[in-house]
Amino acid sequence: MFRIQRAILMAAGRGERLLPLTAQTPKPLLPVRGVPMIESMIGALRRQGITEIHVVVGYRKEDFSYLPRKYPGLTLVENPVYMQYNNISSLYAAREWLEDVLIADADQIVEDDEAVSPVYERSGYNAVYTESETREWLMQLTDGIVTSCSRTGGRSGWQLYSISRWNAGDGQMLRRKLEEVYADQKNRHLYWDDVPLFCCPDAFRLGIFRMRAGAVTEIDDLRELAAYDSAYSEFGSRYEK
Repeated sequence: MFRIQRAILMAAGRGERLLPLTAQTPKPLLPVRGVPMIESMIGALRRQGITEIHVVVGYRKEDFSYLPRKYPGLTLVENPVYMQYNNISSLYAAREWLEDVLIADADQIVEDDEAVSPVYERSGYNAVYTESETREWLMQLTDGIVTSCSRTGGRSGWQLYSISRWNAGDGQMLRRKLEEVYADQKNRHLYWDDVPLFCCPDAFRLGIFRMRAGAVTEIDDLRELAAYDSAYSEFGSRYEK
């Protein structure tokens, strides 16, 4: 068994699909049912004993400045190129903390603290099994090891969530491969998850962290936000997906 020592939260992007709400507020700081999305994640991490938290910021970075004061052990890491490149640039900015780490998008709502449990058996992603059709990234397993992943979804597989755990050895490998892909090969328009899942899958033997359905809510657009929080109900009818 392995144990998480720290977390990296990805919070540099604007959240274009939630405009106009994100015109003045970064998506992770939007209050949902009264709590900013990022604080839902931070609260769950701290209740699980994870207090070393590195938040990668970019868009309206100054809006996050209250977090280190409110949460001891939390630091802000700037991604100065968040506008030019994909989120691979954000993990590159935080690459020195890639050992015994949980990496998560900061705009997820944690319904069950077990979703960010620090104890795990193998590096890999949170996942929920689905028989029905999904457009989310979908992994297939053989003997508990991820053997393939579809970016376009499918059916009868393990739906990937943007929470992952990396032990010290895999974290060191992730850093080396991230530096190769981002800095050496200059592939800067990828998701960081492309590195272990598609660019360098043979460098890892990833598993999954089995999560119950509904333990984490991902809000991708205005309709989903309105359906989850009635305070935003007007946006559900005014804007198309």
